[in-house]
Amino acid sequence: MSTSQPIPIGQQAGSKSTNSEKFARLYRMLWRWHFYAGLFCIPFIILLSITGSLYLFKPQIEAALDRPYTQLTFEGASAPVSQQVNVALAQIEGSRLKSYRLPDGPRDAAQVLVTHKGVDTLVYVHPSSLAVLKAVPKEDRFMAIIRNIHGELLMGDKGSLVVELAASWAIVMVVTGLYLWWPRTAKGVMGVLVPRLRAGPQVFWRDMHAVTGLWVSFFALFILLTGLPWTNVWGGGFDQVRAWSKTEAKSKDWTNSRSGERQASMAAFEHGGHFAPYYLATIDDIAAEARAERLMPPVEIAPPTAKNPNWTARSTAPDRISQVSLTYHAQDGALVGRQAFADKAVLDQAVGIGIAAHEGQLFGPLNQAMGLLTALGLITLSASAFILWRRRAPEGGLGAPPPIPDSKIGAGLGLLIFVFGLFLPVLGASIVLIAVLERLVLARIPSVSRFLGLVPNRPVQSKTFP
Repeated sequence: MSTSQPIPIGQQAGSKSTNSEKFARLYRMLWRWHFYAGLFCIPFIILLSITGSLYLFKPQIEAALDRPYTQLTFEGASAPVSQQVNVALAQIEGSRLKSYRLPDGPRDAAQVLVTHKGVDTLVYVHPSSLAVLKAVPKEDRFMAIIRNIHGELLMGDKGSLVVELAASWAIVMVVTGLYLWWPRTAKGVMGVLVPRLRAGPQVFWRDMHAVTGLWVSFFALFILLTGLPWTNVWGGGFDQVRAWSKTEAKSKDWTNSRSGERQASMAAFEHGGHFAPYYLATIDDIAAEARAERLMPPVEIAPPTAKNPNWTARSTAPDRISQVSLTYHAQDGALVGRQAFADKAVLDQAVGIGIAAHEGQLFGPLNQAMGLLTALGLITLSASAFILWRRRAPEGGLGAPPPIPDSKIGAGLGLLIFVFGLFLPVLGASIVLIAVLERLVLARIPSVSRFLGLVPNRPVQSKTFP
């Protein structure tokens, strides 16, 4: 929500708009957009900032949670991988092997992911004694829950759509906020680049909002834009465009939705029986080959599926640049394919790098620190905006900036809206829906119209709005 002072609009009938009047019209409209975008986005920004901050430290958090299953006591040599897998399969009756993770350390438990009726269960097996140390549904793990909240609000595809809508309006909020902040008459850096901390509460909160917004805007836009490939509508549209242009990825490292990920997993494992009679090549051979390759951990070995007829051994290194995927023939275990990050299409590399940076894993602790500071900045923006709004909101009114008198937006702004709506289709659809709802319903209900400030000739009586 903007903290700038309102600019009056000339309303002389029949006169040509001066440059200052055109600027005032544009300023008023963007100010109003910024207000409503912020009002809608604030709860989601706070929630996504908190869950995103936790997800930045996924490697450290999961390492801490798995500490009881590292540095195990061994009474003999490790059993063959095939025996470890069969123990895990016996733990969940009727299950199939989905992946086996090579232990990161010499005394770590083996992590075997098995699947049964669409439920993936992670089984921790002692490599030497073959004791089952723990079995937990994958979706019940702490970081999986955080990821589900962050990506779909625990509401499936409907929640994913809400998150995409919030992210789209957050982009509008940041872009319009930068325009409203842009110093046109300021002298010096105080209040522009540095907050004035001793100029009274009103100026303090104004500067905390505006100055924080400046410093965090670039990183916030980066995080918002790099999150779009995961979304249902934008991500699905992106895949369609790539298919039409024949630039689609052979295999993606990301999914457009968690439900899509689960459905794909179920489809790949809907046929077949137990692990042992599957293939002539044993997982022991594949595991030995994968160890010899010295792939960057964590390394997961996956059996053939209905979709992929070969074994795969894949590094899932968080930075993605270090990831390598090896393919082995199902019958004789011969190496038949190798794909490193550099072998992917440039567009896939760009998306992969963006996702790794989004997750805080591209360049280690510094990336995590930058992501955390961005999240804290967004929370500060949200809190200061709420305080400014409540301090200045009128009695009995929402306190929205009043609309321009004739509702004319001009060709330039109309083109900008069209481009935003085309690039962010969920945003475009919501703009059309809001415009229709406001004009045909809300504006016709006097009490609602007054509360929302939809009557341009009857300005909202309030304390000076930011």
